Amino acid sequence: MTNVILQVEGMSCNHCVNSIEGALKEIDAKGKVDLSAGTVAVEFDDSKLSVDAIKEAIEDQGYDIV
Repeated sequence: MTNVILQVEGMSCNHCVNSIEGALKEIDAKGKVDLSAGTVAVEFDDSKLSVDAIKEAIEDQGYDIV
């Protein structure tokens, strides 16, 4: 498993957390949002997913990767 921490702008509430973590779950990644730090820690299988696919899943929810 590979771990990456992404800086994400636009997150402010539990809806944001659920939106991002749900989107990551749909693509078989495990995400943990830290609202106070503005980050998302993602654990994924790099033989099945790329960082670009993870970023796209988050951006599709309306958030910006810094």
